[in-house]
Amino acid sequence: MKKNILITGAAALAIALTLGACGAKKSSSATPKQVLRWTENGQLPTNDPAQATDTLSFNVLLNTQEGLYRASDKGQKTNLALAKSVKVSADGKTYKVTLRNAKWSNGDPITAQDFVYGWQRVVDPKTKSQDAFYLYQVENAEAINTGKKPLSALGITAQDSKHLTIKLTKPVSYFKKLLAWPLFFPQNKKAVEKYGKKFGTNSSAQIYSGPYKLAKWSGSSDSWQLVKNNRYWDKKKVKMSVIKEQVVKDANTALNLFDTGKVDEAVLSGQTAVAQAKSSSRVDRLSSNLTRVDLNESKNPAFKNADVRRAFSLVVNRKQIASNVLQDGSRGAIGFTPIGLATGPDGQDFAKTSKVASGVAYDVAKAKKLLAKGFAATGTKSLNLTLLTNDIETTKSVGEYLQSQFEKLPNVKVTLKSIPSAQYLQLKSAGDYDLAIAGWQSVFGDPINFLDIWESDSSYNSSKWHNAEFDQLLDDAENKYGNNATKRWDTLVKAEKLLLKEQATIPLYQSNNLQLLKSKVKGINYNPSGVPYDWKTTYIAK
Repeated sequence: MKKNILITGAAALAIALTLGACGAKKSSSATPKQVLRWTENGQLPTNDPAQATDTLSFNVLLNTQEGLYRASDKGQKTNLALAKSVKVSADGKTYKVTLRNAKWSNGDPITAQDFVYGWQRVVDPKTKSQDAFYLYQVENAEAINTGKKPLSALGITAQDSKHLTIKLTKPVSYFKKLLAWPLFFPQNKKAVEKYGKKFGTNSSAQIYSGPYKLAKWSGSSDSWQLVKNNRYWDKKKVKMSVIKEQVVKDANTALNLFDTGKVDEAVLSGQTAVAQAKSSSRVDRLSSNLTRVDLNESKNPAFKNADVRRAFSLVVNRKQIASNVLQDGSRGAIGFTPIGLATGPDGQDFAKTSKVASGVAYDVAKAKKLLAKGFAATGTKSLNLTLLTNDIETTKSVGEYLQSQFEKLPNVKVTLKSIPSAQYLQLKSAGDYDLAIAGWQSVFGDPINFLDIWESDSSYNSSKWHNAEFDQLLDDAENKYGNNATKRWDTLVKAEKLLLKEQATIPLYQSNNLQLLKSKVKGINYNPSGVPYDWKTTYIAK
């Protein structure tokens, strides 16, 4: 298998609005304006589900599009959405779906053919979707994506406009969770062909199937809006008229906007976060987002040596990053897979079970010895490196810390390169970097969603670390032990331990989103192990 990233009822609100309408005085009964003002720390890269690779793009897609399911209960439960019913075969390999009556934002009916086309477009080699491998459990998807079979062979077929059949290569326990992720949502062929290369590059070059429509986004603007989609099939549960999102990269600016009532939410970091530690508006959202440093082996042959990689890891003090640099409740990483992502058959947290102390240790003296050993083995005299980051304030601060730490290693020079997120993603995916700070947000709560980044042929493995034993462990976990929970779990634990012993990457920290949120904002559906914010049932209370 290949892989790579909500929820309360509105009854109480309905009652509140009814009672408000019956009040005698306008001043006490007026319905609150259903406008949410939200901040983001970077620009929106894309509105095309086949090209999205980042959390923000998927977050907008989650709120403007719809799939067969929507997730709830912190991503652990799936609820029928565009699917009216789903029947799964006894062997877990065939899904028969009946769609409800629903429309696109332009008035076109949403059909089974839209799902077939959307999935085919993702796996089409011409689309060059980095996430195509998520569909590899669908029959013939991998063969199509590698140019060996035609699109028509994909294991999703439409019997008519309301009925479709999905065939998998094997039973996949988390498949319904994947179906609630935007990559698996329908796509309108007419719209894709109409807009061509511009599809998903601005808010007008797209049509929408979800609770909201994207508006006022040029493709590079620092603000955009999610406007209620009045053609959405479940629009009665959507209370917000508009969600206004704006890019605010500086925490002090975000705090000022919040304090002056210009935004309803702000994410804080650094000293700004410390100063607001006891704020009544504070909300902590520990996510499964894990930040790391990748060492590009294809560009720097020295990084193919495990001792060199270990040396770079050993000069990083994770606790210092969390307590002195971030200061927002984030935690130093104890491994690559984050705490709280998944619990095994024995009830133990995966991250704690698979911990390798040496993979996250801090020991500068040992680092210098290992570097000397690695340099001797590779014939390296010195390293002059560039550390690639996006230009988000938090990431830049971590980059500055890492620059100073890495330069404690003899004959190592590091230059920091901070650029806008969209440009960063292009360079990162192209492997055009020496060192890069990278983040990974899970799509669903299972260790495989982190580990298979590092398979040799993964489209996300831009650092080109390869290990045949690691590849085999993941293959066994998904194909040999797919129906044996205990053996599958134990195999994934072995894979995580191998990853850390070999120091394939340098885990840094698990993100906590220290957020200030106005108390009047209710009904946010937060998923720590997937696309984070679903605003379908969000509303502004009195």
